[in-house]
Amino acid sequence: MNVRYRITLTSDEREQLCALVQGGKGRVRRLKRAQILLAAAGGSSDGTISKNVVVGTSTVYRTKRRFAEEGLESALSDEPRPGADRKLAAKEEALLVATACSSPPVGRARWTLTLLADEMVRLTKHTSLSTETIRRRLEENQLKPWQKKMWCIPKVDTEFVARMEDVLELYAEQPDAQRPVVCFDETPRQLIGESRVPIAAKPGKPARVDYEYVRNGTANVFMFVDVNRPWRHAKVTDRRTSRDFAECMRDLVDVHYPDAERIRVVMDNLSTHTPAALYETFEPAEARRIIRRLEIHYTPKHASWLNMVEIEIGVMVSQCLSRRIPTKAILVREVKAWERRRNQDKARIKWLFTLERAREKLGRAYPKLATETAKRAAA
Repeated sequence: MNVRYRITLTSDEREQLCALVQGGKGRVRRLKRAQILLAAAGGSSDGTISKNVVVGTSTVYRTKRRFAEEGLESALSDEPRPGADRKLAAKEEALLVATACSSPPVGRARWTLTLLADEMVRLTKHTSLSTETIRRRLEENQLKPWQKKMWCIPKVDTEFVARMEDVLELYAEQPDAQRPVVCFDETPRQLIGESRVPIAAKPGKPARVDYEYVRNGTANVFMFVDVNRPWRHAKVTDRRTSRDFAECMRDLVDVHYPDAERIRVVMDNLSTHTPAALYETFEPAEARRIIRRLEIHYTPKHASWLNMVEIEIGVMVSQCLSRRIPTKAILVREVKAWERRRNQDKARIKWLFTLERAREKLGRAYPKLATETAKRAAA
């Protein structure tokens, strides 16, 4: 027996349906069901609603029935749809995850969907498995075994924690013009020229660059960033030797901060980043004069991300250097123009990783470090 359902909406239900339809946001099926209910409440027949909303009369009937029997939200939502049973049982899915996380077969660099499907056929009673089944089960477990990320994994020990907290505490200090905090690092760059003249872009056609190129040697870009004011300076050199480092430190003292009592410099542990480099470059008295004005704070090993200048170098590379630059002269010109604009814009780095956050993130390491320290003291 075909029951005729009469739709009566409360003021809240009508307001909700009108907002859904007028907003125009949401899944199409949900919007159409809202239109059906509003039209039915207005007295329209099923045939008229079917024609105006562009749905079948069976859809109109089911929507009205679910509203009358189960309520508004049920009428707007999709009904559970029967589907085929999952191809892999729970134990088989666990086996798939374990296999995907294991080493690939001999002679293969990584697992692929086809390799995993074949391996699961070998390990289970299935006669065949599609790569789509494997992909869906891996996606549910957030696994992509064919992808790898290069990562330098630091050893979180007492030295790591001490250097990390030293740098973070330095960033948190109140600005002091007499004791500025400056981050320092460098990035090597290849000088690459075009083997053929590029073709400029035209409407409907992107610019075209020949895949062949000419190597013109290398250069290096040293970078200074002031932690507490919107200033950075980039210096292009031929190399990044101890002498180049020493000359950068002399520039920092005499050119960039001539009136500062002491300059706190954050840098990484590169072999050239030492006070000895100044003695290799300058007379002892000159080297000593420069060193007396510097206070060096080293980041932990394999943790150069704690150096704020790494962010600025990334900005420079993405905004200025992510292209072919053929000569050192052009590199110098482009870097100077980028630096001038960046300083004029008063761009700053917003540092969010504080000492408190570090202790929260690495809190599991601190008790262990304390235990190890106590054991050494007892021994």
